[in-house]
Amino acid sequence: MRAATLLRGPALWLLMAGALALGLREGAVWWGLETDNRTIAALRSGHDLIVGPDAADAVAYARLDFLLFRDRLDEAEPFVERLARSRDDGLAAEALLAAGNARMRRAIDLVEAGRIDDAIPFVGLAKRRYMEGLRRRPGHWSLKYDLDVAMRLVRDFPELEVTGDDDVPATPKKLWTELPGLPKGLP
Repeated sequence: MRAATLLRGPALWLLMAGALALGLREGAVWWGLETDNRTIAALRSGHDLIVGPDAADAVAYARLDFLLFRDRLDEAEPFVERLARSRDDGLAAEALLAAGNARMRRAIDLVEAGRIDDAIPFVGLAKRRYMEGLRRRPGHWSLKYDLDVAMRLVRDFPELEVTGDDDVPATPKKLWTELPGLPKGLP
């Protein structure tokens, strides 16, 4: 009986120390999640907060969304690249969809301004993002639909293979405009 009483003291202290350590760890996790939630809420309400490279994926996505909404595509690109490598296929696909849509918005603005040649690279970048997203989430309907729209806007044709014959020109002649339905010049 005396041995059990002696063991109760150190065992009780070890149990209390373990509970305290577990409580501190859970408190730190809660505090981190609370900080992330406040950062996400601030970004969604329009506050421009800097997000570090070690931030949680949800915080990085909120920063990406903030930048893309404000048409700051160059600043958003590192976040797109980071989220495209995320373990979460759904989050990666959504980030790639958002990046592709931002490029398409820019392309459509350029087309409406009459700068068709300037719009073509943005459509190409959007198609690339949509295809990357479909590799992560093949059944994602929005990615499929938006890729189809981009493919119709600027068609991809197979490149002419140059075999070394002198009869084949080095640069193939374009058969029609890149953006169908938008003629250039007079008839």
